[in-house]
Amino acid sequence: MRKILLTILGGVALVAGAQQVTVVEHKQLLKDVEGPAFYPVLSADGSKMLYSTIQNPGLKLYDFNDDVTVRISDAAGVGQDAFFGGDGKVYYVTAERRDDNMLYRTGYSYDVKSCRNEVVLEAQHGAVLPMKATRGVALKAQSRTFASSSKIGTAVYTEGATVHVTVNGKDRSFSPVESVGYLWSSLSPDGSRVAFFAAGKGIVVMDLEGNVIKMLGNYEMPSWLNNDYIVAQNTKDDGHQFTSSQIMLLKADGSFKHELTKPSSMSMQPSAAAGKVVYSSIDGLLYMMQINITE
Repeated sequence: MRKILLTILGGVALVAGAQQVTVVEHKQLLKDVEGPAFYPVLSADGSKMLYSTIQNPGLKLYDFNDDVTVRISDAAGVGQDAFFGGDGKVYYVTAERRDDNMLYRTGYSYDVKSCRNEVVLEAQHGAVLPMKATRGVALKAQSRTFASSSKIGTAVYTEGATVHVTVNGKDRSFSPVESVGYLWSSLSPDGSRVAFFAAGKGIVVMDLEGNVIKMLGNYEMPSWLNNDYIVAQNTKDDGHQFTSSQIMLLKADGSFKHELTKPSSMSMQPSAAAGKVVYSSIDGLLYMMQINITE
């Protein structure tokens, strides 16, 4: 009977100790409507999703409530780093190689209500680093930095093997674990903790003072489901290509982990918010999973 329950997508309930994870809904998104799509990103309330397309390249926005898709940009490659700011707008960066053979990056905002794009950071050479914040957003570049307001709240970003946390306008820099580089930093919904990936070490959870709370294991792309749980990618490769990939649910204190998809599913690039998880398969199919956790 238990094996039968494991195969039911619409109501899987697994128990580990006192914790029970129920997959309330699990379905493919935009089936027969969209070609290969990757890098899904959820809004904080889980009502909207960004994603990047391969055919007719660009960045798109899907509204779960209205079942409507809007194209934000037709620039290739913009979806990989696109995200929702704390102000509700979408932010993304385009890259253009000019006649001098140098790459110039331009920062944009997209107002979801008016459907309007605006240049917020003029084209410039060098990296543009997104600073995700509780009340706004910033894009940090070598020549200048854009901030959506003078009070963006608590913000976080990574640069090399350093994670930067801005609190009350003051920047704090930490390198809590030895690594060649950090990626995928994000704040917990209540703004009290940071999760990021350290190469060779895995996912690190720390407080705003740079103290490591827990090392969660060698997983990637951490995304906060709520203040207590993180969704992440677990991939294996043979040095040339992926051999397996799955989505994992991890408790931020390290006390619990659970497979949301099987390794053979080749599922990756998770984004989570408000009890909802979206992810892509290796061949560009988008999926959504609604989760309920009881303890």
